[in-house]
Amino acid sequence: MGETISPKALLERFSKQRILVVGDVMLDWFIWGSVSRISPEAPVPVVEVQRESRYPGGAANVARNMTPFETSLELAGLFGQDANGSLLTETLAECGIGVGCCIQSADYPTITKTRVVARHQQVVRIDREKRRTTSPEQVAELLSKVEPILPNLDGIIIEDYGKGLITQRLVSGILALAGKHDVVVTVDPKPGNLIEWKGVTALKPNRSEAFACAGVEDNNRDEAVDPMQDAPLLAVGRSLLDRWACQQVLLTLGEQGMLVFIEGSEPVHIEAKAREVFDVSGAGDTAIAIYTLGLCAGLNPVVAAQISNFASSIVVGKLGTTPIGREELLVAMKDEFPAGVPVAL
Repeated sequence: MGETISPKALLERFSKQRILVVGDVMLDWFIWGSVSRISPEAPVPVVEVQRESRYPGGAANVARNMTPFETSLELAGLFGQDANGSLLTETLAECGIGVGCCIQSADYPTITKTRVVARHQQVVRIDREKRRTTSPEQVAELLSKVEPILPNLDGIIIEDYGKGLITQRLVSGILALAGKHDVVVTVDPKPGNLIEWKGVTALKPNRSEAFACAGVEDNNRDEAVDPMQDAPLLAVGRSLLDRWACQQVLLTLGEQGMLVFIEGSEPVHIEAKAREVFDVSGAGDTAIAIYTLGLCAGLNPVVAAQISNFASSIVVGKLGTTPIGREELLVAMKDEFPAGVPVAL
């Protein structure tokens, strides 16, 4: 048997990691209420507001998912100098997420997603955004902010929500800087944004994103096919591993768990652990956050994916974009790894 460490010791490793999250930054605004009647004006529910809450969203939510582990976090992105930008700045400060690598622009509205939730169900989501590609000057400014902190980083997460921040120019610049240091680079890609990802450690698409990125129709998407018997799915995973020229592809499959494709190895299926699903908001953010922390902390990709799977399975049982708690993950790891968590040698 190889080297193992206790779950508690692994979480202590998590607290020592220094992670930069690069991506589309947003503000998540939740309006919580109750419904007791239908509007006389239209066949829609009337929500009586009880409270409101605001959280970092988009790429900022990926960073937020690592805050329970006291990880050192920096965020690189673009948001506005508007009122919602001020609220986002406050929420990031409350979470202890650094914004020294962010740009605030007077002519860029802060992307805001407002969710109305009643009786434990999302009634409607209201998006405020204007998609625009970052200019060469903005890319140069972001890279100039990132470069000084690169020597102190353990990992970089590139989170693409398709809002315009993630461009080939920005990605190439980050990878060129990261290539000078021993930094884990993971990516949550967006179909349709054709980026050359050569040089990254891992990419994490979900099933629909994987098929879209591969340009293949998913004929089994509505069938309960065992992932290890799903020939089109396996072929897509292998083709993306080759096409993206990365070390790993982590394919998230919702209630079917995850598939891990590793360069030079056979794929590994990890079954989902969710008992009850309330809200899938932010589950993908949790997955890439914990997976990256695991890789940076010295875990092999399969074990990192297992722990990421535990975390994702727990957060879908919560309402809103609520990150997993430190103790919740500790209990899950103790149950799964009673003899200790295997680490890479």
